[in-house]
Amino acid sequence: MVDELHRQFQGRMVRIYERAKSEAGYNATYFLRMLSEHGGLETARRLVGSSTPSEGFTQLYLKRRLDLTVEHLVLEEQFRELFSDELLVVARERLDEYGG
Repeated sequence: MVDELHRQFQGRMVRIYERAKSEAGYNATYFLRMLSEHGGLETARRLVGSSTPSEGFTQLYLKRRLDLTVEHLVLEEQFRELFSDELLVVARERLDEYGG
């Protein structure tokens, strides 16, 4: 069950990359490289766990598309169990701070 959830999360991470590119005109090449090198879970943990918002988060904020951020994805009910409470708090606070 956990492996299936990991697989679903990985797919959704790829999908937010694709949507950011097609819907917001943001080509997140660094994000895509991180996904291929570290996988979806580790990429999410690194980006959300950072002390400052990622470049991608900032670009999506400027495009008014916080719905396409990793922070938004990790807070989805089905994926919350994959992350620590601390990481979920960081994601929620970051989105709240930027109006998401």
